[in-house]
Amino acid sequence: MFKKILAFVLLSLIVSCGSSKKHYIQTTKNGTAKNSRKKKTTTTKTHTATASNSKKDDREVEVLESTSKTVVYSDLVKQYVLDYKDVAKQNMKNHGIPASITLAQGILESGAGKGTLCVTANNHFGIKCHNDWTGDKIYHDDDSEQECFRKYSQPSESFNDHSLFLTTRGRYAALFKLEKDDYEAWAKGLRSAGYATDPKYPEKLIGLIERYELAKYDAEVLGNNFTPVVKAPVKAPAPTPKPSTPVTAPAPVVAATPAPSPSVVQAVAQADETIAVGSYKVVQGDTLYSISKKHNTTVDALIQLNGLNGNAISIGQVLKVK
Repeated sequence: MFKKILAFVLLSLIVSCGSSKKHYIQTTKNGTAKNSRKKKTTTTKTHTATASNSKKDDREVEVLESTSKTVVYSDLVKQYVLDYKDVAKQNMKNHGIPASITLAQGILESGAGKGTLCVTANNHFGIKCHNDWTGDKIYHDDDSEQECFRKYSQPSESFNDHSLFLTTRGRYAALFKLEKDDYEAWAKGLRSAGYATDPKYPEKLIGLIERYELAKYDAEVLGNNFTPVVKAPVKAPAPTPKPSTPVTAPAPVVAATPAPSPSVVQAVAQADETIAVGSYKVVQGDTLYSISKKHNTTVDALIQLNGLNGNAISIGQVLKVK
Protein backbone atom coordinates (compact mmCIF):
# COMPACT_ATOMS: atom_id res chain seq x y z
CA MET A 1 0.00 0.00 0.00
CA PHE A 2 2.84 2.35 0.88
CA LYS A 3 4.51 1.65 -2.47
CA LYS A 4 1.33 2.60 -4.34
CA ILE A 5 1.07 5.87 -2.44
CA LEU A 6 4.73 6.66 -3.16
CA ALA A 7 4.31 5.89 -6.86
CA PHE A 8 1.23 8.13 -7.02
CA VAL A 9 3.11 11.04 -5.44
CA LEU A 10 6.05 10.67 -7.84
CA LEU A 11 3.71 10.54 -10.83
CA SER A 12 1.98 13.73 -9.66
CA LEU A 13 5.31 15.52 -9.35
CA ILE A 14 6.37 14.51 -12.88
CA VAL A 15 3.10 15.72 -14.41
CA SER A 16 3.32 18.98 -12.47
CA CYS A 17 6.90 19.69 -13.67
CA GLY A 18 6.09 18.96 -17.31
CA SER A 19 3.08 21.29 -17.24
CA SER A 20 5.11 24.12 -15.66
CA LYS A 21 7.96 23.83 -18.22
CA LYS A 22 5.57 23.93 -21.15
CA HIS A 23 3.89 27.06 -19.83
CA TYR A 24 7.28 28.83 -19.37
CA ILE A 25 8.42 28.22 -22.96
CA GLN A 26 5.13 29.37 -24.43
CA THR A 27 5.13 32.60 -22.42
CA THR A 28 8.67 33.52 -23.51
CA LYS A 29 7.92 32.98 -27.22
CA ASN A 30 4.73 35.03 -27.19
CA GLY A 31 6.42 37.85 -25.29
CA THR A 32 9.25 38.02 -27.79
CA ALA A 33 6.93 38.26 -30.76
CA LYS A 34 4.88 40.94 -29.06
CA ASN A 35 7.93 43.07 -28.29
CA SER A 36 9.21 42.65 -31.86
CA ARG A 37 6.05 44.12 -33.35
CA LYS A 38 6.23 47.23 -31.16
CA LYS A 39 9.91 47.92 -31.72
CA LYS A 40 10.63 51.17 -33.62
CA THR A 41 13.77 52.40 -35.36
CA THR A 42 14.71 56.04 -34.93
CA THR A 43 17.36 58.13 -36.69
CA THR A 44 19.02 61.06 -35.00
CA LYS A 45 21.56 63.58 -36.31
CA THR A 46 24.65 63.84 -34.19
CA HIS A 47 26.20 67.13 -33.22
CA THR A 48 29.63 65.73 -34.12
CA ALA A 49 28.76 65.47 -37.81
CA THR A 50 27.47 69.01 -37.87
CA ALA A 51 30.60 70.33 -36.23
CA SER A 52 32.77 68.46 -38.74
CA ASN A 53 30.94 69.93 -41.71
CA SER A 54 31.21 73.46 -40.41
CA LYS A 55 34.92 73.23 -39.69
CA LYS A 56 36.90 75.62 -41.90
CA ASP A 57 39.50 74.05 -44.22
CA ASP A 58 42.52 76.33 -44.43
CA ARG A 59 44.46 74.26 -46.98
CA GLU A 60 45.71 76.11 -50.05
CA VAL A 61 43.77 75.38 -53.23
CA GLU A 62 45.38 74.94 -56.67
CA VAL A 63 43.23 75.40 -59.78
CA LEU A 64 44.60 73.36 -62.70
CA GLU A 65 43.12 74.18 -66.08
CA SER A 66 44.26 72.76 -69.41
CA THR A 67 41.90 70.60 -71.47
CA SER A 68 39.65 70.48 -68.40
CA LYS A 69 39.44 72.28 -65.08
CA THR A 70 40.42 70.51 -61.88
CA VAL A 71 40.49 72.03 -58.40
CA VAL A 72 42.77 70.27 -55.91
CA TYR A 73 44.49 71.12 -52.65
CA SER A 74 48.14 72.10 -52.92
CA ASP A 75 49.17 69.20 -50.69
CA LEU A 76 47.91 66.82 -53.41
CA VAL A 77 50.15 68.59 -55.93
CA LYS A 78 53.10 68.18 -53.57
CA GLN A 79 52.32 64.48 -53.21
CA TYR A 80 52.14 64.12 -56.99
CA VAL A 81 55.61 65.64 -57.25
CA LEU A 82 56.98 63.24 -54.64
CA ASP A 83 55.40 60.28 -56.43
CA TYR A 84 56.78 61.05 -59.90
CA LYS A 85 59.93 63.16 -59.45
CA ASP A 86 62.19 60.12 -59.86
CA VAL A 87 60.44 59.09 -63.08
CA ALA A 88 60.79 62.63 -64.43
CA LYS A 89 64.48 62.76 -63.48
CA GLN A 90 65.17 59.43 -65.17
CA ASN A 91 63.40 60.60 -68.32
CA MET A 92 65.53 63.75 -68.25
CA LYS A 93 68.64 61.58 -68.23
CA ASN A 94 67.30 59.34 -71.02
CA HIS A 95 65.63 61.89 -73.30
CA GLY A 96 66.91 65.35 -72.36
CA ILE A 97 63.59 66.89 -71.31
CA PRO A 98 63.86 68.94 -68.08
CA ALA A 99 62.26 67.13 -65.17
CA SER A 100 60.62 70.39 -64.12
CA ILE A 101 58.83 70.67 -67.47
CA THR A 102 57.67 67.05 -67.40
CA LEU A 103 56.34 67.38 -63.85
CA ALA A 104 54.60 70.69 -64.54
CA GLN A 105 52.93 69.29 -67.65
CA GLY A 106 51.90 66.17 -65.75
CA ILE A 107 50.39 68.23 -62.93
CA LEU A 108 48.51 70.46 -65.36
CA GLU A 109 47.30 67.81 -67.81
CA SER A 110 46.31 65.16 -65.24
CA GLY A 111 44.89 67.46 -62.57
CA ALA A 112 47.65 66.35 -60.19
CA GLY A 113 46.69 62.73 -60.82
CA LYS A 114 42.96 63.24 -60.16
CA GLY A 115 41.75 63.49 -63.77
CA THR A 116 39.55 60.74 -65.18
CA LEU A 117 42.07 59.51 -67.77
CA CYS A 118 44.83 59.46 -65.19
CA VAL A 119 42.79 57.48 -62.67
CA THR A 120 41.29 54.97 -65.13
CA ALA A 121 44.10 54.59 -67.68
CA ASN A 122 47.34 55.91 -66.09
CA ASN A 123 47.31 58.49 -68.90
CA HIS A 124 48.93 61.56 -67.35
CA PHE A 125 49.28 63.64 -70.53
CA GLY A 126 46.00 63.01 -72.39
CA ILE A 127 47.70 61.29 -75.32
CA LYS A 128 45.23 59.85 -77.83
CA CYS A 129 45.58 56.54 -79.65
CA HIS A 130 46.46 57.79 -83.16
CA ASN A 131 46.93 55.29 -85.98
CA ASP A 132 50.22 53.82 -84.79
CA TRP A 133 49.07 52.79 -81.29
CA THR A 134 48.78 49.02 -80.75
CA GLY A 135 48.49 48.96 -76.96
CA ASP A 136 45.46 49.03 -74.66
CA LYS A 137 42.80 51.66 -75.26
CA ILE A 138 40.12 53.49 -73.34
CA TYR A 139 37.24 55.52 -74.75
CA HIS A 140 36.39 58.85 -73.18
CA ASP A 141 34.17 61.78 -74.17
CA ASP A 142 36.31 64.77 -75.08
CA ASP A 143 35.67 67.19 -77.96
CA SER A 144 33.65 64.38 -79.53
CA GLU A 145 31.99 61.35 -77.99
CA GLN A 146 33.96 58.23 -77.08
CA GLU A 147 37.38 59.26 -78.37
CA CYS A 148 40.20 56.74 -78.17
CA PHE A 149 42.95 57.35 -75.62
CA ARG A 150 46.02 55.31 -74.79
CA LYS A 151 45.86 53.17 -71.68
CA TYR A 152 48.98 52.22 -69.74
CA SER A 153 49.58 49.52 -67.17
CA GLN A 154 51.59 51.90 -64.98
CA PRO A 155 52.28 55.67 -64.82
CA SER A 156 55.93 55.37 -65.86
CA GLU A 157 54.79 54.16 -69.29
CA SER A 158 52.78 57.35 -69.74
CA PHE A 159 55.78 59.50 -68.78
CA ASN A 160 58.03 57.62 -71.19
CA ASP A 161 55.47 57.87 -74.00
CA HIS A 162 55.26 61.63 -73.43
CA SER A 163 59.04 61.89 -73.78
CA LEU A 164 58.94 59.90 -77.02
CA PHE A 165 56.16 62.16 -78.29
CA LEU A 166 58.47 65.18 -77.98
CA THR A 167 61.69 63.53 -79.17
CA THR A 168 60.27 61.85 -82.30
CA ARG A 169 58.41 64.84 -83.82
CA GLY A 170 60.39 67.32 -85.86
CA ARG A 171 58.47 70.38 -84.77
CA TYR A 172 59.91 70.02 -81.25
CA ALA A 173 63.52 69.66 -82.41
CA ALA A 174 64.36 73.28 -81.53
CA LEU A 175 63.55 72.59 -77.87
CA PHE A 176 66.51 70.27 -77.51
CA LYS A 177 68.91 73.06 -78.46
CA LEU A 178 67.86 74.96 -75.33
CA GLU A 179 69.69 74.76 -72.01
CA LYS A 180 68.31 71.98 -69.83
CA ASP A 181 67.99 74.31 -66.84
CA ASP A 182 66.14 77.06 -68.74
CA TYR A 183 62.59 76.01 -67.93
CA GLU A 184 61.16 79.36 -69.01
CA ALA A 185 62.54 78.92 -72.53
CA TRP A 186 61.21 75.35 -72.64
CA ALA A 187 57.74 76.43 -71.52
CA LYS A 188 57.59 79.15 -74.17
CA GLY A 189 59.11 76.83 -76.78
CA LEU A 190 56.40 74.23 -76.24
CA ARG A 191 53.74 76.85 -76.91
CA SER A 192 55.58 78.15 -80.01
CA ALA A 193 55.93 74.62 -81.39
CA GLY A 194 52.18 74.08 -81.13
CA TYR A 195 52.01 71.80 -78.10
CA ALA A 196 49.19 73.91 -76.67
CA THR A 197 46.92 76.61 -78.06
CA ASP A 198 46.33 78.34 -74.73
CA PRO A 199 48.33 81.60 -74.84
CA LYS A 200 48.78 81.32 -71.06
CA TYR A 201 50.20 77.77 -71.24
CA PRO A 202 53.84 78.87 -70.66
CA GLU A 203 52.72 81.07 -67.77
CA LYS A 204 50.88 78.16 -66.16
CA LEU A 205 53.89 75.84 -66.44
CA ILE A 206 56.32 78.45 -65.12
CA GLY A 207 53.98 79.25 -62.23
CA LEU A 208 53.78 75.58 -61.19
CA ILE A 209 57.56 75.14 -61.50
CA GLU A 210 58.29 78.14 -59.30
CA ARG A 211 55.55 77.58 -56.71
CA TYR A 212 56.56 73.96 -56.11
CA GLU A 213 60.32 74.45 -56.74
CA LEU A 214 60.40 71.83 -59.50
CA ALA A 215 63.63 73.22 -60.98
CA LYS A 216 65.58 71.65 -58.12
CA TYR A 217 65.11 68.28 -59.82
CA ASP A 218 66.78 69.65 -62.97
CA ALA A 219 69.65 70.83 -60.79
CA GLU A 220 69.95 67.39 -59.18
CA VAL A 221 70.29 65.72 -62.59
CA LEU A 222 72.75 68.35 -63.88
CA GLY A 223 74.75 68.47 -60.65
CA ASN A 224 74.06 72.19 -60.17
CA ASN A 225 73.14 74.20 -57.12
CA PHE A 226 69.50 75.16 -56.84
CA THR A 227 68.30 78.61 -55.83
CA PRO A 228 64.55 79.03 -55.29
CA VAL A 229 62.89 81.88 -57.15
CA VAL A 230 61.69 84.57 -54.76
CA LYS A 231 59.17 86.95 -56.21
CA ALA A 232 59.40 90.52 -54.92
CA PRO A 233 56.09 91.79 -53.54
CA VAL A 234 54.31 94.16 -55.86
CA LYS A 235 53.95 97.58 -54.28
CA ALA A 236 50.84 99.59 -54.89
CA PRO A 237 51.57 102.87 -56.70
CA ALA A 238 51.56 105.96 -54.51
CA PRO A 239 48.47 108.09 -54.95
CA THR A 240 48.98 111.10 -57.20
CA PRO A 241 48.15 114.34 -55.36
CA LYS A 242 45.29 116.20 -56.94
CA PRO A 243 45.99 119.85 -57.76
CA SER A 244 43.76 122.35 -56.05
CA THR A 245 41.24 123.95 -58.36
CA PRO A 246 39.39 127.24 -57.91
CA VAL A 247 35.71 127.08 -57.14
CA THR A 248 33.70 127.97 -60.22
CA ALA A 249 30.05 128.37 -60.93
CA PRO A 250 28.30 125.11 -61.73
CA ALA A 251 28.00 124.30 -65.42
CA PRO A 252 24.56 124.21 -66.97
CA VAL A 253 22.83 120.86 -66.64
CA VAL A 254 22.86 118.86 -69.86
CA ALA A 255 20.99 115.59 -70.23
CA ALA A 256 23.56 112.82 -70.31
CA THR A 257 23.43 109.98 -72.79
CA PRO A 258 23.49 106.72 -70.84
CA ALA A 259 26.67 104.73 -71.30
CA PRO A 260 26.27 101.45 -73.17
CA SER A 261 26.16 98.34 -71.04
CA PRO A 262 29.28 96.15 -70.86
CA SER A 263 27.68 93.56 -73.10
CA VAL A 264 27.05 96.22 -75.78
CA VAL A 265 30.61 97.53 -75.51
CA GLN A 266 31.96 93.99 -75.82
CA ALA A 267 29.78 93.31 -78.85
CA VAL A 268 30.97 96.53 -80.55
CA ALA A 269 34.59 95.71 -79.76
CA GLN A 270 34.21 92.24 -81.21
CA ALA A 271 32.52 93.64 -84.30
CA ASP A 272 35.50 95.97 -84.85
CA GLU A 273 37.92 93.06 -84.94
CA THR A 274 38.77 91.76 -88.39
CA ILE A 275 38.91 87.99 -88.77
CA ALA A 276 40.63 86.65 -91.87
CA VAL A 277 38.62 84.65 -94.37
CA GLY A 278 38.82 80.96 -93.53
CA SER A 279 39.42 81.66 -89.83
CA TYR A 280 37.23 81.49 -86.75
CA LYS A 281 37.52 83.18 -83.36
CA VAL A 282 36.80 80.93 -80.37
CA VAL A 283 34.00 82.07 -78.07
CA GLN A 284 32.80 80.77 -74.72
CA GLY A 285 31.31 77.28 -74.97
CA ASP A 286 33.20 76.31 -78.14
CA THR A 287 35.01 73.01 -78.51
CA LEU A 288 36.93 71.66 -81.48
CA TYR A 289 34.05 69.29 -82.07
CA SER A 290 31.43 72.05 -82.18
CA ILE A 291 33.64 74.22 -84.40
CA SER A 292 34.22 71.32 -86.80
CA LYS A 293 30.46 70.87 -87.14
CA LYS A 294 29.93 74.59 -87.84
CA HIS A 295 32.48 74.59 -90.64
CA ASN A 296 31.84 71.12 -92.09
CA THR A 297 35.23 69.69 -91.17
CA THR A 298 36.68 67.28 -88.57
CA VAL A 299 38.46 67.63 -85.24
CA ASP A 300 41.59 65.95 -86.63
CA ALA A 301 41.62 68.33 -89.59
CA LEU A 302 41.46 71.35 -87.26
CA ILE A 303 44.25 69.96 -85.08
CA GLN A 304 46.49 69.38 -88.11
CA LEU A 305 45.61 72.70 -89.78
CA ASN A 306 46.44 74.69 -86.64
CA GLY A 307 49.35 72.59 -85.40
CA LEU A 308 47.56 71.73 -82.17
CA ASN A 309 48.56 69.11 -79.66
CA GLY A 310 45.33 67.79 -78.23
CA ASN A 311 42.01 69.56 -77.95
CA ALA A 312 42.76 72.53 -75.68
CA ILE A 313 41.54 75.85 -77.06
CA SER A 314 40.99 79.22 -75.38
CA ILE A 315 38.44 82.01 -75.69
CA GLY A 316 39.58 84.63 -78.21
CA GLN A 317 41.91 82.25 -80.04
CA VAL A 318 41.76 82.48 -83.86
CA LEU A 319 41.71 79.10 -85.62
CA LYS A 320 42.09 78.27 -89.27
CA VAL A 321 39.04 76.35 -90.46
CA LYS A 322 39.85 76.09 -94.18
